[in-house]
Amino acid sequence: MDIIEIIEDKKNKKELSKAQIDYWIEEYCKDNIADYQVSALLMAIRLNGMSKREIFDLTEAMMHSGEIIDLSSIVGVKCDKHSTGGVGDKTSLALCPMVASLGIKVAKMSGRGLGFTGGTLDKLESIPGMSISLTPEEFINSVNKIGISIIGQSNKIDLADKKLYALRDVTGTVDSIPLIASSIMSKKLAAGCDCILLDVKYGSGAFMRTKAEAEELAKVMVEIGCHFNKDVRAEITSMNQPLGLAIGNILEVKEAIDTLKGKGPSDFTELCLSSGTTMLLQAKIFTDKDEARRALEQSISSGSAYNVFLKFIENQGGDTRYIEDYSLFPKAMYSYDVKADRTGYITSFDTMGLGLLSMHLGAGRETKEDSIDFDAGILLYKKLGDKVSKGDKLMTLYTDRDKMSSKVAQALNCLTISEENIIKPKVVEEVISYDSINKKFVIESE
Repeated sequence: MDIIEIIEDKKNKKELSKAQIDYWIEEYCKDNIADYQVSALLMAIRLNGMSKREIFDLTEAMMHSGEIIDLSSIVGVKCDKHSTGGVGDKTSLALCPMVASLGIKVAKMSGRGLGFTGGTLDKLESIPGMSISLTPEEFINSVNKIGISIIGQSNKIDLADKKLYALRDVTGTVDSIPLIASSIMSKKLAAGCDCILLDVKYGSGAFMRTKAEAEELAKVMVEIGCHFNKDVRAEITSMNQPLGLAIGNILEVKEAIDTLKGKGPSDFTELCLSSGTTMLLQAKIFTDKDEARRALEQSISSGSAYNVFLKFIENQGGDTRYIEDYSLFPKAMYSYDVKADRTGYITSFDTMGLGLLSMHLGAGRETKEDSIDFDAGILLYKKLGDKVSKGDKLMTLYTDRDKMSSKVAQALNCLTISEENIIKPKVVEEVISYDSINKKFVIESE
């Protein structure tokens, strides 16, 4: 077996064999193949694509390049949820306690934020004392005890993905659906859950720019799940505006808690209810969609979801006083109001622009080594389709960095105010699953 031959085959649009894919992944993880050679292969895949069989084989090889987590000692159905990344996406913080309160076991490994997308771990670590580093035994015990645990991704899982992702980032091969799908699904399959819900976002604040691209990626990942005998479903959601009203770590934690108390923004609450409904159906805790949704609504109104969240934070060392009294959280040194310069309707957002602005205020990282200001971020007051009058507050910028007043004009440029209104967008547009008996996708419009 020879890496040059593998590169030549893919360059010439030939299908790689399972043996070739296994060899490439195994030898690269052993540092027996140079980065420049794998870079050439990644570009050939980016340009020429991969067949379904190749994608399945690549996912399997990557999955087995590190540890496979054994969750068999957790009693009940284990479900995981993954988002392809967005601005203001704090879904796991509210959704996971909701479904855990109804019997789903959530054993979740999450990542940190980089660039314009926020990370679940960063949001959790904004709560004083919160630990996202548990031993495997502590992790499993936590899930058995309270139904939920969220920790950092193990360095021993999917070793190939860590090396390949770093290489893709500097070789212009990030936007390859076979590479994206195998990257996400190899990690999720190695994490050992029974069911996986994917939130595939598209739009101005997502890696997939169009709905068609999001659907293509979702179908590939759902079919990968079916191939490995897992119930994997995907929601198609728009990121043409931030999710909810809060962007930034402490701001998003507060919004997630408000949602668990029944006081969250309508779009974020709807996403949690929709996602939770699908997860409950996947876990077969409910067979009727309407009954599942009513149970989730009841978990909020009764306080059971909030109580699970409190136990989860306390169990991992977090100081629950901050959850029960927001005033204890630190406040940013500076705040700047952004006001409407005309009367009209909000008709578009540059969502990525707002995400990058939040990062520059201190809420995110430009590089993996950067530190985060947990109290920095943006709080929105208006969403798509809302009417505004000249002088109305559109958002407030929070930062610990001085000389940031120039960011007000930048923030104003991240939205459009028009005379004619638009139809407010749906939160979840489709749910995609795969019928393995009839060999076809099932697409439900929400």
